[in-house]
Amino acid sequence: MEFHPISELDAKTSPEVLAKAHKLYERESLNMRLKALRGRYGVKQGDVANFTQTAVSKLERRKDIKVSTLIDYIESLGMGLEIIALSKDNNAGREVLLKV
Repeated sequence: MEFHPISELDAKTSPEVLAKAHKLYERESLNMRLKALRGRYGVKQGDVANFTQTAVSKLERRKDIKVSTLIDYIESLGMGLEIIALSKDNNAGREVLLKV
């Protein structure tokens, strides 16, 4: 079996398909990012304030999370959360929707 670099595959794939795949990745990777964030701060699942170990485990595997739950989780790690709306047409439009 011959392996090819991702860049070769990307070159053979339409920009629309690549954009769709990237968007899907961004949506699906939130749970991995939350777990990595908790790990960077050295917090174990059972040590997240206001959450049981089981609740943290489930949260970090979910495909979607309520904003209120995300806020609680992030605050339990001693951090804040900012949600920004970005312009899709790359004209640098940015609006802060929430900052806690």
